[in-house]
Amino acid sequence: MKFEQVDRVRPLLWTGAALMVLDQRLLPGVQRSIACHTAADVARAIQTLAVRGAPAIGIAGAFGMVLAAQAVQADNGGQALAAISATVDELMQARPTAVNLRWAIERMKSRLQGMDSGWMLAIEQEALAIQAEDLAANHAMGVLGEQCLPAGARVLTHCNTGSLATAGFGTALGVIRAGVASGKIARIYASETRPWLQGSRLTIWELLEDGIEATLIVDGASAYLMQQGKVDFVIVGADRICANGDVANKIGTYAHALAAKAHGVKVMVVAPSSTVDMQTAQGSEIDIEERSAAELTHIQGIEVGAKAAKVYNPVFDVTPAHCIDFIITEKGVIEHPDGPKMTACFGALSSP
Repeated sequence: MKFEQVDRVRPLLWTGAALMVLDQRLLPGVQRSIACHTAADVARAIQTLAVRGAPAIGIAGAFGMVLAAQAVQADNGGQALAAISATVDELMQARPTAVNLRWAIERMKSRLQGMDSGWMLAIEQEALAIQAEDLAANHAMGVLGEQCLPAGARVLTHCNTGSLATAGFGTALGVIRAGVASGKIARIYASETRPWLQGSRLTIWELLEDGIEATLIVDGASAYLMQQGKVDFVIVGADRICANGDVANKIGTYAHALAAKAHGVKVMVVAPSSTVDMQTAQGSEIDIEERSAAELTHIQGIEVGAKAAKVYNPVFDVTPAHCIDFIITEKGVIEHPDGPKMTACFGALSSP
């Protein structure tokens, strides 16, 4: 499959001295990159959603550790890790729900801990390896997921799970890209994804940049489309997959999954194995991030909500495993996921 024909966007670029972050808050109107020269810059980019998407956050965190290490003098990796420990802790807390950030940082710490001379080059190479492995995993998942689709599939996706959310190609959007490349996908619907409008601002923009036609809908229209028989598959990403197969993803995913189950529509979750957290038994144990009320009451700085309104703004929800037909990782396809199937694929405990 010629992946490059349907994948041209890149959110992160490492220069050797800075991490260039395509500012996703400004898309699609403005394409501008932020130069992150310190770990604090990277943490800020993650916290403010300049970079977003679980895999991309993990990759950014890895390069944030490289930047932190570049700022210290040490004889070996252990000394360097001790010197940057407080900075690393702050970086890890930039966003709590997506497990990829913790996974990437723990992997970087393990690499750093055992190094003597050459530790600086080694951790830079580790961050680059994390980025390259994510792209390769996305290509693999795209092929695996595409094989699960029927010919002429009409698919609906939620939030942004494409190149902007990963090292490239995407997770759920990678499956859609692969389905377009193979000719299997006949129609793509993308929900707007309130309140940050990742679907309308990012997913639609990405697809159009790659010459792929898609139809934008409001979040609440998905059930009606399914009722009309216009959707065959809901394909989404994940910010955390639990040991029992429960999935945390962008708020609204659970509603789409419930509508899908009511109308006989298949649900596919696509994420790299770094998103799997076998140490979290079930979705109820996940720390769901809540964000500012202003994200709902204001649009581009203009107040649109009633001033007296109370606001509840969870960023993610949890879709139970019984609502999911397929979990796709680069390790394979898990159909109708449950605890035993997850353990068989990933083992009893995750490891960095």
